[in-house]
This record gives sequence, structure tokens and C-alpha cells, in this order.
Amino acid sequence: MDFDINILSFLKPDLLDEILEESTIKAFPKGTEILREHQFVKVLPIVVEGFVKVYSRFDEKELLLYYIEPAQSCVMSFYAALKNTPSKVFAVTEEESKILLIPVPLLPKWLNEYPEFNELFYNQFNLRYSELLDTISHLLLNKMDKRLLDHLNRKIELTNGTSIKISHSQLANELGTVREVISRVMKKLETEGLVIQNSGVIKIIGEW
Repeated sequence: MDFDINILSFLKPDLLDEILEESTIKAFPKGTEILREHQFVKVLPIVVEGFVKVYSRFDEKELLLYYIEPAQSCVMSFYAALKNTPSKVFAVTEEESKILLIPVPLLPKWLNEYPEFNELFYNQFNLRYSELLDTISHLLLNKMDKRLLDHLNRKIELTNGTSIKISHSQLANELGTVREVISRVMKKLETEGLVIQNSGVIKIIGEW
């Protein structure tokens, strides 16, 4: 086993044994698109190392919906898999990640035989619903400077680092805006002594 099995301790031993026997664990480099928009879902992911960004696209603009962290799955993929409908989202690895890929044809059997398996997806639904409400609140109530600073804080928290290397274009994609807006707001945050940026590396040095 090339990952910490305790990550999956929320699964009962019998179910875990079956899942590990029938599923594949695969390593993906950073920046890999593991799910495409309009793709039919053949395997359901559970992240065991690293994390994954899930996006939606609106009128050619992208918006980051949520992150999938270790021991989490993608509720949008789960729904598309069970309904056999094309995915409405796409997903990209934020860093090198290991992902447990569960064959979709086995989901109904395990959901029926192991009712507690449903809890994983009920919990994911509740989590994503709360995150969606937070995103809507940010969009409606907060100016871009606060949205950007909160977003940077979240990304640094996820990587357990003190800074992050990221382009203004990528930040624009994640926040559903354009690079010029991000560059202007980053300059404002820098002038206010909240961040410093050097060669694409951003470090937060102040609080809002």
C-alpha cells in the first residue's frame, strides 16, 4: 500500500477490503485534468494524497467551486455517475495527488450492502452545499480584494506552506474574473502591506 491507509478509516473493514480489491490507486502529476466537462463518469475518485480543484464554466469563464481534500470525494461526480449523465464540472489536480478510483458499476451494490457508505456522500453534499453558500456570499457581499485575500489564505492553508507560487492568470480562472483585475487588486493588496509577491511567489504578511 503506497499511501496511509488510515485516510480511509471512515470505511468499515469489510467494505474497505472490497473497495481496495476492485479499485485502482493512481498517482497524477500536478495540473492533470482528471475529469472533463461533459464526460461520462466511469470511476469515482476518493483523494488519498494531495488535493483536487473542481471547476464549473459559465460563458467561457471558469469558477472554482471547491477543493477535494484527502478522504473526500466529488459529490458532482457521484451524482453524474449514479444518473449516468455527463459531468457538469471538470477537475484538475492542484498538486501531485494519489486518488482511489472506484468503478462506477460497483457503486449501487456497495451502497445497498453497506448503508454507511451513503454517509460519505451525504456528508460531501452537506459540505459542498455549505461551501456553495459561502461562495455566493463572497460573490454578492465581498469586494474582489477580500475575495482574493481569502482565496490565497485558503490555498496556503491547504498546502501547509507559508507562501504559494501561482500566476495572476490562474487566480483569475479560479475566481471567475480576468488577469487584469487580479493584477490590479494584487497591487492594491501589496500597497496596503497585506501581501508581497516576487517572481510569481505570493506571501501573505498582513490580516484583513
